[in-house]
Amino acid sequence: MAAYRMKILGQVQATFQYFRALKCRSGSAATKTHNAPLRRYLRAYSTGTLPRAKVCPGPDSRLYGRCAFLLGGGIGLYSALKLSIQQHLAEETLIHALRTTPRLTLYQYKTCPQCSKLRAFLDYYGLQYDTVEVNPIMRQEITFSGSSKVPILVIEGEESLELNDASVIMSALKTCMIDKSKTIYEVITYYPQLKSTNIFGIESTEFTNRHWVMLNDIALELHYPDKAARRDEVRWRHWADDWLLCLLAPNVYRSPMEALAAYDRVVSEGNYGPVEGFVLKYVGAFTMFFFSKLLKIWYRMESDVRQDLYKAADEWMAAIGKRRKFLGGERPNLADISVYGVLGSIEGLQAFDDVMNHTKIRKWYKAMQKVIREHGGQD
Repeated sequence: MAAYRMKILGQVQATFQYFRALKCRSGSAATKTHNAPLRRYLRAYSTGTLPRAKVCPGPDSRLYGRCAFLLGGGIGLYSALKLSIQQHLAEETLIHALRTTPRLTLYQYKTCPQCSKLRAFLDYYGLQYDTVEVNPIMRQEITFSGSSKVPILVIEGEESLELNDASVIMSALKTCMIDKSKTIYEVITYYPQLKSTNIFGIESTEFTNRHWVMLNDIALELHYPDKAARRDEVRWRHWADDWLLCLLAPNVYRSPMEALAAYDRVVSEGNYGPVEGFVLKYVGAFTMFFFSKLLKIWYRMESDVRQDLYKAADEWMAAIGKRRKFLGGERPNLADISVYGVLGSIEGLQAFDDVMNHTKIRKWYKAMQKVIREHGGQD
């Protein structure tokens, strides 16, 4: 065993001597130096002979090194020029985008349900916009407009365009997102205004097609492969505007304390002066408390208006069903955004907490909150 170990040790030592000899830098001397230990190795442990070969680099290796250096330098120069050109093109693209991308400005009351709905839409699709809080009494911020109602969305691009009515704005912008061959200036003509006067002599404005995304047959088949999906989207958008929205005031101003809490939020988040806000808080809360009782009678609500709100939430969740995350499926549609925006306008108030705690809508609402915060419709 000892003899075998000595034999292995001799092989290892001879191998190390061989590779050490390969580090020489001269031609013939290197051959003799590195061959000597290897010959001893072969004589001791084998019967072969070592052929004479020149293994160390010769003088021609310098020429190869220079060629490799020049080749590497050329590749590096090409890469640098390519990167510079790409950066220049990217800067030109960015400048062009900044010049041609319209600027959006939203004139709003922050606690307004329609404004909340439109903000949810803009945030979901990742559209950049500025907000201007309008004073509900003086309304000096919107003197440029022929409308005294908010929200108002102003698009400043090649031409300035003023859009009114949250549902119309959502439908028009969604149409442009799907059918990129049309501009917003063309699409908005699909939603004509109809003016009328009610029995009290008050003029009102209605928009036709306000809940419809206006697409041609090809785009319609691609975006709404299931006809029922489009029909349900329109139906529940109507429902959010015509029923769910009407339930808010009787519930938010249900009692004097709830009315004060609601107007405290309105004043703190609105555009009011100190005296103006103080007066509005108490006068507005008192007025809306009694006005909500009239709305309760007008819409034939139950004695406890919370029950109507709970039923509405349950009705909405039944429409979504147990197998879908949103009414639109895996991604929200415009009806999801509308319902979320309306409910979001009362977040932080007692009515909101009650509907979250007494119905199954919380899970859907949190999912909507997350996808809107992450701009889930941007892709």
